Amino acid sequence: MRKTFIAALIVLIVAVFFRFYNITSLPPGLYPDEAMNGSNAEEALQKKDFKVFYPENNGREGLFINIQAGFMKVFGNEPFALRSAAALFGVLTVLGIFFLTRELMKRKDEENDENQPMGMVRSDRIAFFASLFAAVGLWAVLFSRIGFRANMAPCFLTWSLFLLIRSLPLIKEKFVKAISLMTIGGFIFGLGMHSYIAYRATPIIIAIIFFTKLGQAIRERYTGKFMSVFIAFTAASIIAFAPLALYFVAHPADFMGRTTQVSALSDGSPVKALLINTVKTIGMFNVVGDFNWRHNYSGDPILSPVVGGLFLIGIALCIASIIVSVRKKISDKDLFPAIVIFSAFGVALLPVIASSEGIPHALRAILAVPPVFILAGIGADWLFIRLKAWLNETETAKTVYRASIAAFTIFIILEGYVLYFVRWGGNPNVPGAYAQNFVDMARDINSLPISVKKYVLVKAGGTDVRGWPMPTQTVMFMTNTFIPENRPAKNIVYIRNLSEIPEGEAGYRLFEIN
Repeated sequence: MRKTFIAALIVLIVAVFFRFYNITSLPPGLYPDEAMNGSNAEEALQKKDFKVFYPENNGREGLFINIQAGFMKVFGNEPFALRSAAALFGVLTVLGIFFLTRELMKRKDEENDENQPMGMVRSDRIAFFASLFAAVGLWAVLFSRIGFRANMAPCFLTWSLFLLIRSLPLIKEKFVKAISLMTIGGFIFGLGMHSYIAYRATPIIIAIIFFTKLGQAIRERYTGKFMSVFIAFTAASIIAFAPLALYFVAHPADFMGRTTQVSALSDGSPVKALLINTVKTIGMFNVVGDFNWRHNYSGDPILSPVVGGLFLIGIALCIASIIVSVRKKISDKDLFPAIVIFSAFGVALLPVIASSEGIPHALRAILAVPPVFILAGIGADWLFIRLKAWLNETETAKTVYRASIAAFTIFIILEGYVLYFVRWGGNPNVPGAYAQNFVDMARDINSLPISVKKYVLVKAGGTDVRGWPMPTQTVMFMTNTFIPENRPAKNIVYIRNLSEIPEGEAGYRLFEIN
């Protein structure tokens, strides 16, 4: 238990550092989608009108925006206030991956069974590796520092799966504890519906877990208890989802949001489009990744070469585990970890494959963060087990083994630091991807005396938000002028044409958004 605590603490410290270090300046700028969240949050704070769904910008679930409002209450209208909420969920996701992985990999005394590829891994060690990769991986770190609601999705999924799986062995003998954990897990799972539209595919994972374990419940004659805990899970999920569900009943067009706009099924050859999307999506982990600088180091695989290689080893080990278990007719308990991991991985990729915009798309695949890094953790642990088997059982060999794990840990942390803070963070393409010029403009406006009239000429295009295009949101948020009533106090006027400036007016400053 002490070693487990130390491993979790190390990962937690690393995750906090990678998500909050230098967050006031990296990423630079403030992308208009982030600023739109901030504008809605500012309005909610000012008018005390917090919504379950904000319809602007193609519609967004309100939970994350309302949480961001709390950070803004403390830190003001600053980019890092919006991003700190995402960073917090990123840290919780890493911690959740540790405990979920540990729970999945508990396997009695089979941890060193040479006949079981999956059985060779030790739960604490694989949990450490999986969560370490998530703590420092560019893919996970990058999105944990952007003010997007999607950051909540892997967090809610990870913790709800952990509580669900933790409760399963308790159903027969500790029913009250099992149903309590299931209820909490179900509520957390339901909250995930407030996170990101891709999350709506995740009930498939729960259904797979249910039917995988139902057979065991029938054989061991505790079907009633088994059904009860899953009913509790479902009921709690529905309760958590209810406020948003009621909104969608009243506003059915908002339920699908932008999904219909980017659906691959609307393509002239949907089958061909889905096949191409599948190849590109699977390839983004190790071959060619997202080209959007906001989402990735443009074009690079979203996993580093080391972690990407371990990810492939993890997939091979899980497949081998399934084959061995089926051939030897081993109980479904031996198949269960691989089933959960593969189902979570497959379901997470469905929204990406089904879309037709920007493929490969690292953001839409964010739900795959837990299973991908768990698979990489399995690969890493397998390599160290091979190393341990190769070394002799001497004190020197044990020292070499421990030193190898320590050196590997340090290498992964340093690699992650260089990839995000140096290579990606220092690339000249990044500021433009985050509308740094609009942030500079907003700071310039804020630095001027109130007495100076500021005209903001808007020439940019984009999604309309209450009469103004989306790029305007960065300036509006940082100057606190999204709400028209706030503009006179700031002496700011938004215009579309220079003719709107009164003839003969002097002493004003003109800013242009284009």
